[in-house]
Amino acid sequence: MPTDSLTANARPEPLADALSRHLAGHDCETIAAFGELTLVVPADRLLTVAGILRDHEDLRFEQLVDLCGVDYAAYGQAEWDTQGATTTGFGRGVDRDQALDLEDPERFAVVCQLLSLTHNRRLRLRVYADGARPMVDSLIPVWFSANWFEREAFDLFGILFRGHPDLRRILTDYGFVGHPFRKDFPVSGHVEMRYDPAQGRVVYEPVSIEPRVLVPKTIREDSRYAGRAGAKG
Repeated sequence: MPTDSLTANARPEPLADALSRHLAGHDCETIAAFGELTLVVPADRLLTVAGILRDHEDLRFEQLVDLCGVDYAAYGQAEWDTQGATTTGFGRGVDRDQALDLEDPERFAVVCQLLSLTHNRRLRLRVYADGARPMVDSLIPVWFSANWFEREAFDLFGILFRGHPDLRRILTDYGFVGHPFRKDFPVSGHVEMRYDPAQGRVVYEPVSIEPRVLVPKTIREDSRYAGRAGAKG
């Protein structure tokens, strides 16, 4: 549940106190972990809170150092869960049929790294986007450096930024379909490209690589560990 104060196990510090005082009533959540602070902001308060973070004398986060998208689908679920090992070899079994909740309002998030040159402090800002059609307000009116960062998050995650003056792909090809960093996007992609000398141009074709999971597997030809395993058993 959102709160304007630190979580119970966090140690108080000046920045956390300043955030609690100056952002009261904005339904923000302040999380302290690993010696860092994360401010979770509701999407409808993003620009208002960002302006306070930049302009208030006790905060003065003048610089946006980085902005990225995050896909929390299957967050905390280990893809490397294993099956039992045997004396004839070792293998890992991976369940690739897990259904992703496309409607989860907290599946996608935008994470910003802020720097206060005045107070020599850093803050992580996180805002969740809607899962079905992720969209948040563009931070360009507050920090102009967000421009290309937001284009990258749109390109790789499909997160839309309301009010961005030139929201188009920045890393992938103009005709690229999909968003590579989404966890439901195949690692091998949907199409492959090559140069065709007969046509004198680059051509696009369906991917010829069969989908597979690159999981370590070791097969030993002898039974060097059989006796030791039996003794322990």
